[in-house]
This record gives sequence, C-alpha cells and structure tokens, in this order.
Amino acid sequence: MKTLCDGKKSLRGSVAVAAISSALLLAACGGTSVSSDNGLSDSEDIHSSSSSPKVESSSSVILSGDSLEESSSALSSSSWSSEGTIESSSSSEKEPSSSSSVELNCSALLEGETGWSWNVPKECRFNPDIAYGTMIDSRDGQTYKTVKIGDQTWMAENLNFDPGQGGSGDTKYDWSWCYNDEPKNCAVAGRLYSWAAAIDSVKLATDADNPQDCGYGKECGLALRGTTILVQGICPEGWHLPTRAEWNTLFTAVGEESTAGKFLKSQTGWYNRGNGTDAYGFSALPAGSRKVDGDNVEFLNDGGYAGFWSASQLAANVAYRMYLSYGSDYATLSYDHPNNGFSVRCLKDL
Repeated sequence: MKTLCDGKKSLRGSVAVAAISSALLLAACGGTSVSSDNGLSDSEDIHSSSSSPKVESSSSVILSGDSLEESSSALSSSSWSSEGTIESSSSSEKEPSSSSSVELNCSALLEGETGWSWNVPKECRFNPDIAYGTMIDSRDGQTYKTVKIGDQTWMAENLNFDPGQGGSGDTKYDWSWCYNDEPKNCAVAGRLYSWAAAIDSVKLATDADNPQDCGYGKECGLALRGTTILVQGICPEGWHLPTRAEWNTLFTAVGEESTAGKFLKSQTGWYNRGNGTDAYGFSALPAGSRKVDGDNVEFLNDGGYAGFWSASQLAANVAYRMYLSYGSDYATLSYDHPNNGFSVRCLKDL
C-alpha cells in the first residue's frame, strides 16, 4: 500500500477490483480529492453549491422569487463557487422555502464601479446598515422594502407596478415605461410614469363620488398647490402619491433641502463621485427619465439624475416633482411637463 501511495501507480483490472483498490488507496493516503473524467486535475478546486460553505458578508444579500426571475438576464442562472459572485442556495438549509434563491456577493458586483450599471441588481443598492421593513403589493405580488423616516413610512425603492397601458390605445399619456424600453431595467429601478399615470387619472375620472378630470392639460384641483388631500394614484392600497408638502416634510426630517440629497441618494451608482450616504435608507437610485419633446422621445440621465412625481400641480401643464442630481447635495422640488416619465415613490397612509 505504501508503494502505491508513494509511486501513484495506476490501477488496472476489472471494474470491481479497481473500485475496491481505489477506496483502499484513498483511505490509506488520507486524500480527499481524485482526478475525474471532467478534465480537471487534482490541483484544481471543484466547487458545488451543495457542499461548499457559505461566504458570510455584510454585503451579501438573498435574492429570491420574482427578483431572481427578473434579474436572470443580467445574472447567470448556473451555480458559482463560494469564491465567485453568486452561490446557488437551492440545497441550502438557510433558504429551504425556495429552490430559486441565490445569495449575491454585492462587494464583488460593485468592485471597481464608478457609476451606474443596469446589470447590478437593486438588492445591492440598499444600505446594509438599515433595518428595512417590507410590504407586498397585492395587485401583482411584488415585494418592496420600506423605511420609516421621521413620522413618515416610505417605499425604499421605486414602484414597478405596470398599469397595463403599455403602448396601445389612445391614452398614451397614461403609459409607463422601463428605461430604454428594456423590461429587465424595470427590475432594477422600477418604472417611469407620466404624471397622468402616476395619479391614475383614469381612476380619478371614473370616481363615482368625486370625479376629477386630471392629466395633461387639465387642472384637476384635487392635489393642486399644496393641498393635503391624499391621492392614491398608481400606489397600492394603503399608500399614496406624496404631495409637495409631504416631500418637504421628508426634507425637514433628514436636515434641510440643501443637504437632503446627500442623505437620500444611494451609496453607489451615481456618476462622478455623486453618491450619497443613504443615511436614512431612502436609497434613491439615478434611474433617469423619459423626455417628450413634440415627436421626439428619449430616455436620458441614468446614472446622473433621479426624479419622483408628486401629486401636486402648479398649473394645467406642469406638475411638481422631486429632483436629485449627481452634482449636488440638494433635494429640489420643481415642476415638469406631465408627459415626461419619472419614478414614483409611494408614501404610507397615516
């Protein structure tokens, strides 16, 4: 047996003899790996998701369910080693409820990042030091992180509800879009909505008790110029589109308008060192916008800009939206054309 160990002699003979001899050789030599017919040498590591240990990291997050499916175009569905970016947890004891969940090593995904990438999952953009809550949108089953800031509870990510008006019929100003019309981008930063879609002008117009003719070119008055009347809009039940006054309340809770942008922006993803501290967990992403200028339509400013609709109008053809930029610590409330597309953050009803 010693001769076999020292000389690494080949084993020949019948299948039964070879199997028995191999077992005896392995036990006597104390070895734990052998060459296989997959072409790997003895010196190469062979990793499998069922046997390799989990890599614990404060920057690792669990991705499962719809988020995994939506991110499949950016992430490989195959299992990576514990030294790689993703490790399958289909057989993990930590995630027995789902065979499609994976653990993301966000440090690896973000390494060397200097700006925005649509290939980084949204889970890697949250502040790992914040204890987020969650809510489920009963309309489509999507789960959102939430965060309490002051007396307000906000969605900590952009709304991604598709109202089902994605490009057909005559109500084109009620549409919503994924950035660059790429469905996978909605899984990262939510949808961009026209103001009419954000306030759900169709629902307002058909309200039996108090119908409102809102949307482009209409001064509906329901959320006009600072009123505190709640407009659910495109948000789930129990949540609403924030008014201009409610955005101002958020700015006050995190300091003031001149520094609010720094505290509300995510810690990664913003160009030219424009990242924020995300001190309160709002985790604003630079999702860009969709601009309409006559017949010219373009998506622009991903990585540099975030815009969020309010429920408040300034006049018939302009509505308020909150604005964040990579080049400023300000959080600005200004107004924009209702046909343009911006993100939506929903605020929980009190």
